Amino acid sequence: MSIYIKGQYKKSIFQSENGYTIGLFKVQETNSEDLEIYIDRTITFTGYFHELNEIDTYVFNGKLVEHTKYGEQFQVDSYERCMPEEKNQIIDFLSSGLFKGIGEAKAKKIEKALGKDTFKVILENPSNLILIPGITEKNSQELHQKLLEYESSYETILYLTKIGFSTKDSMIIYNKYKENSLRKIDENIYCLIEDIYEMYFKKIDLIAMKVGIDKDSDIRIDASILYIMRELSNNYGHSYFSKEEIYSYLHRVMGLSIDKDRYEFRLLELERNLKIVNRNSRYYTRELYDAEVFIVKRFNLLNHEKDISDKNVDDMINTLEEHFGIKYNEEQRLAIRNSYLKKLLIITGGPGTGKTTIINAIVELYKQMNKYNLKDLDEKLALLAPTGRAAKRMSEATNYKASTIHRFLKWNKDNNSFGINEYNKSKVEFVLIDEASMVDTLLFYSLLKGLSANTKIILVGDYDQLPSVGAGQVLHDAINSNVLNVSYLKELYRQGKDSNIITLAYDIRSNRLDKDIFNKEEDLTFIECMDDEVLDYISNVCQTYKDVSYKDLQILAPQYKTINGIDNINIKLQDIFNKKSKAKREITIGEYTYREGDKVIQLTNMPDENVYNGDIGIICQIVNQKQKEIYIDFDGNLVRYTSSSFNKFKKAYAISIHKSQGSEFDIVIIPLVKSFKKMLYRKLIYTAVTRSKKKLFLIGDYQALEMAVNNNTSDLRRTSIKDFLVNGIND
Repeated sequence: MSIYIKGQYKKSIFQSENGYTIGLFKVQETNSEDLEIYIDRTITFTGYFHELNEIDTYVFNGKLVEHTKYGEQFQVDSYERCMPEEKNQIIDFLSSGLFKGIGEAKAKKIEKALGKDTFKVILENPSNLILIPGITEKNSQELHQKLLEYESSYETILYLTKIGFSTKDSMIIYNKYKENSLRKIDENIYCLIEDIYEMYFKKIDLIAMKVGIDKDSDIRIDASILYIMRELSNNYGHSYFSKEEIYSYLHRVMGLSIDKDRYEFRLLELERNLKIVNRNSRYYTRELYDAEVFIVKRFNLLNHEKDISDKNVDDMINTLEEHFGIKYNEEQRLAIRNSYLKKLLIITGGPGTGKTTIINAIVELYKQMNKYNLKDLDEKLALLAPTGRAAKRMSEATNYKASTIHRFLKWNKDNNSFGINEYNKSKVEFVLIDEASMVDTLLFYSLLKGLSANTKIILVGDYDQLPSVGAGQVLHDAINSNVLNVSYLKELYRQGKDSNIITLAYDIRSNRLDKDIFNKEEDLTFIECMDDEVLDYISNVCQTYKDVSYKDLQILAPQYKTINGIDNINIKLQDIFNKKSKAKREITIGEYTYREGDKVIQLTNMPDENVYNGDIGIICQIVNQKQKEIYIDFDGNLVRYTSSSFNKFKKAYAISIHKSQGSEFDIVIIPLVKSFKKMLYRKLIYTAVTRSKKKLFLIGDYQALEMAVNNNTSDLRRTSIKDFLVNGIND
């Protein structure tokens, strides 16, 4: 049954540019027993709207939800406006100020003359108004025109929903184009993909077919080409493609064959219209090309800045050694020195080379050399990371606040825009980015646009870890160019020199394996077994360590499905780490059962709750009654979830290797089987191995490990930052 509430809009608490509104609604009527308590009272509502007013009566269709922080709310999926029919409502609406020249006295005369059909009569024949004493022709025209506009917006939204857009999308479209909405759609419905965030090709293409766009129309070919290029970038990380490569996907996307000559002409038209860029038969989307060019220009600008001249740097580094009780090796001293002297610096090294130690020293050196206090640092320095988890680690290491790049840039998730941008730049003078291998091209581009051109930048990361999820490989290209200032950390700390785990990591990085390294010390174990035995051996190891903290042991797997995948491992390990008990309440969500005490991982960012994608916590309370609730403890931060947000976490006894980036664990267990073939490649395994600090267990087929180490193909991305740095930009 569809649930509705009928009543009056009272006020807005929040409104975004795209029409998303949080407000208060006074309920007169409802068909839901749960909502009857709100009759003659206000309820908080959320949804997408256009020009709500306090005079009309509205019917909101949707559902009652429980917000984790703000309690019960009515989530509106669609709504209807009821034109006033009662005498007082008609008079109030006419005299509301919407219609210039119509006050209460004239409104009463109009209502008395036209009755409950007032608005219908005005829309059909406004000349009837002139017959009413005191109503001028100007009043009549003004009233008719404004009422047409008022009705037009509503009719436009109704039309958009009729052809297949959701109410949310219809509101966003109307709020973008206003009275030009239908004209925009008639001219080129695919322009919505370019103009509005979260308007996707497949959605728009289905509606385009519904409204009669020819399957082989030019605008559909153009949109298909751009869709293919963006999808390939998202899936493979490339910045550019050959025209043959794009063409090979065109039939699959469009569902029909396009003549190659016509395809090449459309490529040329897209280039002329500045939608794509062709450089030496490399085809880029405009946004990725512009991003790479901008990044290279900023790198070149900073790289050619003169070094700061200060003879006291080495003395201050000596002081830092005393302050931290540490002796820096020559590589580390050079990195610390260059962090102060140079405008742009990249620091790269594998596990055990002291990257975190270097960051600590850099922050303290910057503070001491500039004689800054904490308030000065807050204004001048930004410590950034691509994930909340990595930012938290950096903050704990430096005792200074760190942030995700998105948070620093004041990301607006509704329209995917940043509050810090080229028109509103940050005033910081120094930015240090940890885990820089995870930063994709478009995000780094957005960051640079939000910084002044002379802002000092230091990138810290492991060259051999997994590249960014998004397109590009900024750190990799910057280092490989050999034209930027790079400090290489190669010497291992004392505690790393005798670590078989670190030796294995460096062997993997160098594309070699020595089977004798395994099982000679307790820190590195390989258990060879058949595929159908892997889960049992994982269970046996976990039994041994079942009493360690949930923070200290982690299973990392390459993929979710198959018998040795993440989902199946989580089902198996729940009864080892968190046995079923009458004292522990349970709840079933989809096909999985959760119980109090379960280890879970956050899947999305929830900045209002200070919990981020990849954070790991423990379910501490389940309320499995009519109103279902789950409380999760993220290291002292208690977050409440209701049924509408249960999809934002899942079990975390095993997690993906990608999700583990930026984290470290005392004990790591990695299943390795040939059925993971698509995910067996060098950087993935290297990243998994380097998550382990004290003990590492590899369980499965040794040949699967060899396959991964020998497979470097998944690492190869086609990007241009290195090329542009070395050979220049031919614009």
